Amino acid sequence: MNKDLFKDKSYLNNSIPYIYGLCDYELLVKKSISIERFLDISKKYNIKLIQYRDKKNNINIQKNNIEYIKKNCSIPIIINDKLELLKYCDGIHLGQEDLRNISKNIFNNLDYTSVFKILRKKYPDKIVGLSTHNELEILDANEYDLDYIGLGSYRKTNTKNNVSIIKDNASYLAKISKHIVCLIGGVRLNDKVKNINYNVIGSNLLENN
Repeated sequence: MNKDLFKDKSYLNNSIPYIYGLCDYELLVKKSISIERFLDISKKYNIKLIQYRDKKNNINIQKNNIEYIKKNCSIPIIINDKLELLKYCDGIHLGQEDLRNISKNIFNNLDYTSVFKILRKKYPDKIVGLSTHNELEILDANEYDLDYIGLGSYRKTNTKNNVSIIKDNASYLAKISKHIVCLIGGVRLNDKVKNINYNVIGSNLLENN
């Protein structure tokens, strides 16, 4: 796993964002695509990161799927929100609600800055990302020990309801982040947004494949 992916913005060509693939298990089932096929697609598009998202299976099945992915590709694997699976992955991506739950239920209502300090101390070699949706959340995230932020939702999606769409403001919002910025939510392969370093792509990655 290579954390150099997130150390410095200067080497990134913002006109051609890297691809951060979203391996959403429910979406794969819906489209009748196996994890093996997803990995073939990942290689085809030179994906730099894979986020494994699974709201369907129990923890043991998720662990087995993660181990299969790691065994069959060299791409860093990020787990979506499940801290108990972090030891099997290269990093974790948290949503704002996930962060609130972890702070309340695991860290006894510690402030978020302290939560990330503890995570970094306990898992020094893991990638840590956080979803953001507006200027305030980005400014807060600037104070956290993160490797990147997810910024969205760029477009309306079928997976999440009642989300704010930031399409017209995405470039500005990305610019105020001190962290690497990964665009999330309805992102397509041909999207090129100024100040965005990674496009996080789910369903569009699977179309015509």
